Amino acid sequence: MDFSTLLANNRIWREYVATVQIYTTTYCPYCVRAKALLARKGVHFEEIDVTDDPALREKMVRLAGGRRTVPEIFINGKIIGGFEELRALDDSGELDAMLSS
Repeated sequence: MDFSTLLANNRIWREYVATVQIYTTTYCPYCVRAKALLARKGVHFEEIDVTDDPALREKMVRLAGGRRTVPEIFINGKIIGGFEELRALDDSGELDAMLSS
């Protein structure tokens, strides 16, 4: 099941107002985990695949303050980091607050 289908079928839908972007590659297991976490929470996100696009990847690096790894996750234009940071925010309860603002 793809993430769009998962979001469409999510019965525990929440209305988040935040804009979420996630820069990914097709071969990144942490990208899959980050997208799954967001999908489970019912969060709409824009996935930006930088696998075969060096210019887009350089844009990601610039926006992420020099970080070259994926995923790079932005909430309302602010870098929060990768999957580990996303999971830590979720575990602490801070993610819901960020997504609601």
